[in-house]
Amino acid sequence: MSWKSLAPLLLCAAYISSPPPAQADRFDAIWARSATGPITLDGNLNEPEWAQAESMVIEYGKSAGIPGSGWKVEAGQFIPSDSSSAVMKFLTVGDQLYLGMAVSDSSVGGSAEFNRFDGILMALKDHLSPNAPKPPNEYFYSWWSPDSLTPDPQPAGKAPAFVGRWAEWPPGSPRTAEQIANWDAVTVVNGLSNDDSVVDSGYVVEMRFNLAAMGYNVTQPAGDIVEWNISLYDSDWFWPFNAAKFTTNRVWWQSPWGNAMWYNEVRIHVRPDVTTSSGAVPVLGPELVIAQIPTAPTIDGDLSDPVWSNPDVHTFDIRYGDAALRQTYEGVGPSRAGQFQPLVQGGEAFVVDPGDATVKIYHADEMLYLGFDVRDLVVQFHPDINRWDGFLVLLNEYDLPDNDGQLLARRISFQVDQFGEALAQDYLGTLITGGFAQVALNLKAGTTVDTLGLNKDTGYTAELAIDLTGMGYPLDLGDGRLFLGINHLDGDSFIPVTDSYGTRTWWYREYEAECCPVNGYLAPFPVSVGEVASSRSVPNILAYPNPSTQPVIQFSLPQRRDVTLEVFDVTGRLVQRTPLGTLNPGSIEAAFDGAGRSAGVYLYRLKLVDPETHVEQASPYGKLVLLK
Repeated sequence: MSWKSLAPLLLCAAYISSPPPAQADRFDAIWARSATGPITLDGNLNEPEWAQAESMVIEYGKSAGIPGSGWKVEAGQFIPSDSSSAVMKFLTVGDQLYLGMAVSDSSVGGSAEFNRFDGILMALKDHLSPNAPKPPNEYFYSWWSPDSLTPDPQPAGKAPAFVGRWAEWPPGSPRTAEQIANWDAVTVVNGLSNDDSVVDSGYVVEMRFNLAAMGYNVTQPAGDIVEWNISLYDSDWFWPFNAAKFTTNRVWWQSPWGNAMWYNEVRIHVRPDVTTSSGAVPVLGPELVIAQIPTAPTIDGDLSDPVWSNPDVHTFDIRYGDAALRQTYEGVGPSRAGQFQPLVQGGEAFVVDPGDATVKIYHADEMLYLGFDVRDLVVQFHPDINRWDGFLVLLNEYDLPDNDGQLLARRISFQVDQFGEALAQDYLGTLITGGFAQVALNLKAGTTVDTLGLNKDTGYTAELAIDLTGMGYPLDLGDGRLFLGINHLDGDSFIPVTDSYGTRTWWYREYEAECCPVNGYLAPFPVSVGEVASSRSVPNILAYPNPSTQPVIQFSLPQRRDVTLEVFDVTGRLVQRTPLGTLNPGSIEAAFDGAGRSAGVYLYRLKLVDPETHVEQASPYGKLVLLK
């Protein structure tokens, strides 16, 4: 896309011609219902509550959901002849999280060699930790037995062992009562482990995690979000070794490791009122809704364009050392945001002037706009990334996978250069060369660039525009998904040089391939997170005839609701609000009053409220064209 096409008139035309994106599904989140009856940990998922639990399937060679899921054949091995596959279910009883997992596998077992075993590797983020971000704790449950402890071949019928947060080394060591209380499991093998003379059909794991011991409070009225991920390991035909059939592989949901934060994580939502008998679970909407505002700013680094003051622009601060600020972030942002001070001049000097910035985000069709307002007493240029003044914008491609199968993430970054201008770094240079991005920076009054700290500065502002089609997005933005993180880099230099330092402070994720981006949605017009979250609950909504001089909006209402029709023009201005009253289920029509309106495109939405609880349930939306 040429930058010449960003003239306001053409931008508005592009907005008019593009339909609103359909909201993306959440593949990184699931509900764990609260069980209304007890669960016996015996490896048999025979309690009636399990039949009501939400489930997830992971299978080798198939993505378990963007952005972070993937699969891998271990080095030097063959494509699996018996692909990994498992069905997972989740329940809670009080503060205990239960995982029920049925694994299909014709050859179950383990060995003394790493990766040549069956089992599951998981992580729970530790919410008791004072660190930012909250670190992962490993939960490793498998048939692995390190070679110095139990030589191969492993005993037939051997059970999987615990490794990690609530276990002793080596695997299989006796565990304390406290460890068992905080993590336990029972596995039933449908066959015989470590013996391929018997063809297995798989195994079932019933596992329990004590969430309170990891700082979660799922019994409070608002519930909590459990940060978790899983890899399923599968090794086949090793008992005894069968060269013609032997394989070893793994598949994961959002992140492959238990002790490192890669790619993403699963957000397990728990709330006391979401039970095995409460009916359909609430729709899990995006963590961040990015409003559409059909106005292009002038990319000159100056945030004086009126659009940056629009209240629908999403705005947040990033500030080093401000734990209270992190708690205001959306979704899992409070535990994913973090900070780090690298070594500079061989040490960690006292941070005199903590990094402090305001970030603004909105979009206009396929154009994503970011504004940065940095307050900084020492603005400098330095080639070492640990001493940059600048930003890393960490954004996933729309549908381009990497070698592990998950969405490829890009580091789109810039720093203040020696002339006080924006110096594009990493993938930003590629986007600019291709005509898909533009960046500009403006020094605030009284600010000079140096690495001596002799002059007291005030900071800088910057603007970044990214044409998302350069990241693989279709012109209509597809389902509107956006996986994003932002890292603010602040370097301050002084005399003596040992007083110099650099810091990194990030919103959601530090680097592009790390956990965890915000799950964002590029809305078709200014809407709130609550409105978008349930928009799929009224699937049949359309305007007809369309275009028309008298368009009618038709929709199918599945439950009795209080309904209000709202219509907006392309600037997002409300032009009609029509209360339709309390309506019973069925097919319903509502007219758009175009009298006195100009011909053109209008956006409409329905506000649906439960008449009993007065809670807003959904805001389905669409687009119509009024003719004159």
